[in-house]
Amino acid sequence: MEKILLKNLNNPDAHKIDVYIKGGGYKAFEAALKLQPDNIIQMVKDSGLRGRGGAGFSTGLKWSFIPKDPTIKKYLCCNADEGEPDTFKDRGIMDWDPHLLIEGMLISSYAFGASASYVYIRGEFAFGAKRVQAAINEAYAKRFLGKNILGTGFNHDMYIHCGFGAYICGEETALLESIEGLRAQPRKKPPFPALAGLYGKPTVINNVETLACIPAIIERGPKWFSSIGPEKSPGPKIFGVSGHVKKPGLYELPMGTTLRDLIYNHCGGMLTAKPLKAVIPGGVSAPMFTAKDLDTPLDFDSVAAKGSMLGSGAVIVMDESTCIVKMAHIINRFFSHESCGKCTPCRDGSPWVTNILSRLEHGDGRPGDVELLESLCTNIFGRTFCPLADGAVMALRGAMKNFREEFLYHEKHKRCMV
Repeated sequence: MEKILLKNLNNPDAHKIDVYIKGGGYKAFEAALKLQPDNIIQMVKDSGLRGRGGAGFSTGLKWSFIPKDPTIKKYLCCNADEGEPDTFKDRGIMDWDPHLLIEGMLISSYAFGASASYVYIRGEFAFGAKRVQAAINEAYAKRFLGKNILGTGFNHDMYIHCGFGAYICGEETALLESIEGLRAQPRKKPPFPALAGLYGKPTVINNVETLACIPAIIERGPKWFSSIGPEKSPGPKIFGVSGHVKKPGLYELPMGTTLRDLIYNHCGGMLTAKPLKAVIPGGVSAPMFTAKDLDTPLDFDSVAAKGSMLGSGAVIVMDESTCIVKMAHIINRFFSHESCGKCTPCRDGSPWVTNILSRLEHGDGRPGDVELLESLCTNIFGRTFCPLADGAVMALRGAMKNFREEFLYHEKHKRCMV
């Protein structure tokens, strides 16, 4: 498949605007400025593009929720926080092709009338933040940003806002709170950001990979985009593969590529002779699969039908040497640490779950610990403002469903069965 999102990954100068323009950059934006904004929204709807941040919501439909009143100030926020462990797909775009992101943001902003946009980037991505800021400066110098852009009357300003590494800022309303200078905690919805978002104004929040798809849709058309992959989840998708494979890294493939194809053809297979034991298909909040699920197509609906989620597209491969109890402990320790503390089930329940897993992992398990974990999962899931605790619970439920005997072995024998 021809690379669209990662085409400049190996070009060391692609982050420079002159190189980007020479390769056809900003032509899609110039073409978009000649279209009616509603036509652009319809093109994105027709393409079938679904948000690449995890939820998989229709991008064009999200844009259409923004009020049409031109007198109301509107914002676009790019979610570049990327705090899910082992997730690094957006970082590749920001580090090596920042103008692709900026062009996508400009087209999007023009489509629904945003006069300003923010790139919310996690503080640890210092290199990426410098690259994106330099690209923004170059875009201003070339008149792609600012007042009366390219003589069309369209005005747009773009800013970077660096966070401080809080995972909760990946939740869209907590992200808005952080930009406003408040403590990053999720807001009650409704009202939804499309009506009352940043500074109380209509706001769209899209992630980096989603916005990077927009220029190709404008340039090549929605039919081209929708012809890639399955009908209900079309387009290219970036998978960040890590773990026990020979060739970990970023892979841009058609949505719907199977786990087996990704791991054994593109990633070169397992790292050693040890067989595959488990694989997480979409970041650590996604319930893990086993070897019997390797023929699952990696698209939103197929993964969901198997009881997991595509999420951030971070594929974590584990061989037979992996202790699933230890893995569950590491994952839940992360979620427990990253709880913002707003909701009691998450604030108190997540550390409780982590402490029980720690007991099991360190040989101090007690009779009934596994049943207690299952009870805690039931009492935490669906009872919080945001999906942080839900993600932790879903991951643990998936681990216990597929590898219950390991948890029981830790409980009974006070050691790992691996």
